[in-house]
Amino acid sequence: MWVLARHGYEVTANSRRKLLFQIGEASLLAGGRLKRAALGDYSPDPAQQRFPAVSSSRPDAAVSLTGLFEAWWREAKGAGRKPSTYESYEKTVRYLVAFLKHDDATRVTAEDIVAFKVHRLATPSKLTGKAPSAKTVKDSDLAALKTLFGWAVINRKLPANPAAGLTIKVSKRQRVRAKGFVEAEIHAILSAALHYVAGKQENLRTAAAKRWLPWLCAFSGARVGEMGQLRRQDLRREGDLWVIKITPEAGTVKTDEARDVVLHQQLVELGFPAFVAASVEGPLFLTPGKGGDVLGPLAGLLNRMREFVRPIVPDPNVQPNHGWRHLFTTICEEAEINPRVYNAIMGHAGRTVAESYGDVTLKAKAAAIRKLPSFDLDKLRQPAGSI
Repeated sequence: MWVLARHGYEVTANSRRKLLFQIGEASLLAGGRLKRAALGDYSPDPAQQRFPAVSSSRPDAAVSLTGLFEAWWREAKGAGRKPSTYESYEKTVRYLVAFLKHDDATRVTAEDIVAFKVHRLATPSKLTGKAPSAKTVKDSDLAALKTLFGWAVINRKLPANPAAGLTIKVSKRQRVRAKGFVEAEIHAILSAALHYVAGKQENLRTAAAKRWLPWLCAFSGARVGEMGQLRRQDLRREGDLWVIKITPEAGTVKTDEARDVVLHQQLVELGFPAFVAASVEGPLFLTPGKGGDVLGPLAGLLNRMREFVRPIVPDPNVQPNHGWRHLFTTICEEAEINPRVYNAIMGHAGRTVAESYGDVTLKAKAAAIRKLPSFDLDKLRQPAGSI
């Protein structure tokens, strides 16, 4: 069937029986033709005149994988899909093209996708030296291919989805420690940030990120990327409060909704408002690319932050950038802060419809932030090494 699909022909439930009948009849005719040939009769076969010339019903029979991906992204971007999705899917398509050694989507079969899955599970990353986990291949690679080929079928660019139905059974990963940082790790990271000195060739904005982002995330539970894209104009004074505005206008926010985060008093005492006031207009921690692009430089900054934290906390069971969100939740629970309030500070969507009613005000957020204890600077007086 896949041979017909490559030429733009789709076999339906109604036509399948007719096709099988014709295949049987053709087999009988072929047997007769072979018998005549065995007796020395090589004259033209009149039965061949029954068939019309084969031509593809699809004008663009050679549809490229990369072309399909870019066409899908133009639609997906307009529907609000995140730049991180583009990066993940683009990488999968690039890997698939390299594996297949061609870029023709019409030639891709279900067997190709199965072989690609096996290849991905067995191929170490050049960066880490480790093969991707089954969960990564399932949730990233296979999910991307199912979405892309499914879109192509819906939009009449391909007759079938070769990735449909393919999955990987993933067992629950063993949990050997808390997902958030423990006390010794917190002190080590915050100490390293507090005493950080920029390298000779290091971008000053990157150095500022290493100085401030761990502290900002520790007191807000914000995603590192959300804080990493902060601009000078995103900090304001309201009465006796300093307020950070996390907004998709600055780059990207997972919920696509802006939110206010009240600055903890210790961040004020450490001089964050003064640092912002002394900064130039625009992003505080990254340099925009061509055309004002922030997302590319932000991806680079996130890598720099991982590289900064990972030697301090080498335990692979905690994520160097995401550990702050788990830690903030734990601290808020210990301080008996209303979950709806700290989830609003963190930018979590409401768990129920009822939680979408009413607003978590700046006053409620400020009261919650005041309950959070300061970190003991005496323990952070000297830079710490790795744990």
